[in-house]
Amino acid sequence: MCAGCHGTGGNSNGPAIPTLAGASRDYIIKAMEDYQSDERVSTIMGRIAKGYSKEEIARIADFFSGQAFVPARGQKSNPELAGEGARLHDRYCEKCHAKGGSSPENDAGILAGQWTPYLKYTLADMLAGRSRMPQKMKKKLGTLYRKVGDAAVDQLLNYYAGSKPRGSGR
Repeated sequence: MCAGCHGTGGNSNGPAIPTLAGASRDYIIKAMEDYQSDERVSTIMGRIAKGYSKEEIARIADFFSGQAFVPARGQKSNPELAGEGARLHDRYCEKCHAKGGSSPENDAGILAGQWTPYLKYTLADMLAGRSRMPQKMKKKLGTLYRKVGDAAVDQLLNYYAGSKPRGSGR
């Protein structure tokens, strides 16, 4: 059922749908739990997630976390904006989204090479309070917005769009 949207092996072919391959097991489980409890907004994932037991979700997480992440294809990135985004990532995001946003190890999700529209929609949902945002992230984003403003999002998205994940998923 997952492959229809998230692609074979968890590598999405659609810009509004995330690649799950290589994400940490705990990240996938938490995302599914958030969909089940409506703490994470969705068009259909909330309904789908509610149909799975804890054991089924664990098996889904085991499968996707063991697949290799393949970066989204054909995304454009402005090198100047990406350079600023790299600087912002290192200062505000690297602690949780390690290795330039490509590490699944902190259970924070893979950003490098992920579909830009998906990242943009997800961040907008979090900022609007429609989806749960970790407290640390909320604090960092607040500081980032006060210092850089809305341009920060474009810079970060250009950085992630042009980034290749370092190493492979789990």
